[in-house]
Amino acid sequence: LSYRVEPTPLGTGGGIRFGAEGISETFVALNGDVLHGADLGAMLAFHRERGAAGTILLAPVDDPSRYGLVRCAEDGRVRAFVEKPRAEEIDTNLINAGLYVLEPEVLDLVEPGRPVSIERDVFPRLVEAGSLYGFRLDGYWRDIGTPESYLDAHCDVLERNFPSELGDLLGPDYTLVASGAQVAAGARLVPPVYVGAAAVIEEGARVGSLAVVGAGAWVGARAVIDSSVIAAGARVGETTSVIGSIVGEQAEIGAGCEIRGLSVVGPGAKLGERNMLSHGIRIAAGESIPPGALTFS
Repeated sequence: LSYRVEPTPLGTGGGIRFGAEGISETFVALNGDVLHGADLGAMLAFHRERGAAGTILLAPVDDPSRYGLVRCAEDGRVRAFVEKPRAEEIDTNLINAGLYVLEPEVLDLVEPGRPVSIERDVFPRLVEAGSLYGFRLDGYWRDIGTPESYLDAHCDVLERNFPSELGDLLGPDYTLVASGAQVAAGARLVPPVYVGAAAVIEEGARVGSLAVVGAGAWVGARAVIDSSVIAAGARVGETTSVIGSIVGEQAEIGAGCEIRGLSVVGPGAKLGERNMLSHGIRIAAGESIPPGALTFS
């Protein structure tokens, strides 16, 4: 595995060119905040059969007015994009699902070193050339770019609405305690629930339902984790409750806190004891909040 870090933000097109520098064969580019069940083998075959320069994964949605529509011919050739369509413009429910099969010559359409949008600057040129196609996804697709959708995606995995290796490992009781994890005898796991490797759940804590505790995380005595994600290495203090919220990697939550309502504690943040987070409040990565500083009525 190799990776590259942009010196400055280059947009979706500029970022793909920067990351794909030196590639000389067909490649796949995808958004990192999408969960899908696409058959990449079938999509690649579709792409090659049509001699496409680019192929976009298309997903059907219930409310296409929130997205940009993709209009295609019967053979899948993309005819047009319609951004934020009005009701009278909606003639398809297919949207760009954020996964692309591309030929290396597409990179020549991206000027190096400057911000470029592949959706607005590159794809329209491929449409004009008749070399952009759309491949319909008939399975699972979810944008996970918001706290709510991120939690929903975890729920879908835990409930096996989205097929995955982890879902299979949960077994018939929808509970998985990974190797090296320690769950105290007096702690309670309510399925579906996942406890990662080397995580510790102390006496009297309740984890679940629909809860994920990442590798190496620590959940203190009598704490409650419900419908939430506790990322790897995070620490949740005694008697703290985390409900419908997200705690990032290596974050530290003091004792007696209440975190609810789609709140987010960023990676490495420190929340002192007796704080309350609600109404989607977000604590930035690395930020420190002193004890008792935040409350909600």
